Amino acid sequence: MLGRFRSFSFVDRITRREGGRVEGLYTLPLGVHFPASLMAEAVGQLAAWSAMAQLDFALRPVAGLASAVHYHRLPSPGSTLALQADIERCDAEAVAYSGKAFIDGRLAMELIDSVGPMLPLHEFDAPEALRADLHTLLGAGAAPARFAGVPTPALHDLQTTPGERISAVLQVPDVADAPYFADHFPRRAVYPGTLLMDALASLSLQLVRQSAPLAGSPVAVTKVSQTKIRSFTAPGARLQLEALLQDIGPQRARLKVAARSDDKAVASARIEITPWSAS
Repeated sequence: MLGRFRSFSFVDRITRREGGRVEGLYTLPLGVHFPASLMAEAVGQLAAWSAMAQLDFALRPVAGLASAVHYHRLPSPGSTLALQADIERCDAEAVAYSGKAFIDGRLAMELIDSVGPMLPLHEFDAPEALRADLHTLLGAGAAPARFAGVPTPALHDLQTTPGERISAVLQVPDVADAPYFADHFPRRAVYPGTLLMDALASLSLQLVRQSAPLAGSPVAVTKVSQTKIRSFTAPGARLQLEALLQDIGPQRARLKVAARSDDKAVASARIEITPWSAS
């Protein structure tokens, strides 16, 4: 595990597997950028370990749909996430699950009704290596402090109409510039959907911070719903991102977001942003 899964693996140890419930832990390293979207990634990876084991490492879930993700607390460096995934269905077609992440015993994130379509595992990674990794996670656990953070989204060509819309071009890094591609995935590099959602969230926050009546207020993304990842994004791609403001008031802004590549739909979601206090 030390030489593998160093840059985009968010399960340190699996502590329980019983029925459809799987639980685990992940400690955020100090001094790294860890977007809130990676809490959902961590729960998804926990569910994926359970699904891959159940299907004898012949298939693995990749991308998919999520009904809703609710953010209650933001992660901070050094904190430990207690992860929980409840598998509702797992077969050769898909894994369906919901999950939660807790920080210091308090609910930080809820992932509701997520579905990951199954694809041949050998196209993405070596089955024998993943078996060994699972053995490590079920035992002593992975080496700590593996994650070195991810860069903030590289957004270019911003065009903003406050109170209405914002658009930008997202330049996806090349393999040589982003270590996380070695984990996601060793045999087929794919830009993580959670990082794409983080870029869309960042764009949405920029628009809300310029739009009355929330202009200048401390705000955060508290809900992402109707998430659909429709296709894989390769390293080096350029994506067109757009966030449209649906409505905004003193307590909430709602937006519709989308990513496209050469006019082909890549992803879409709904985002809610609310005033936020760090306390």
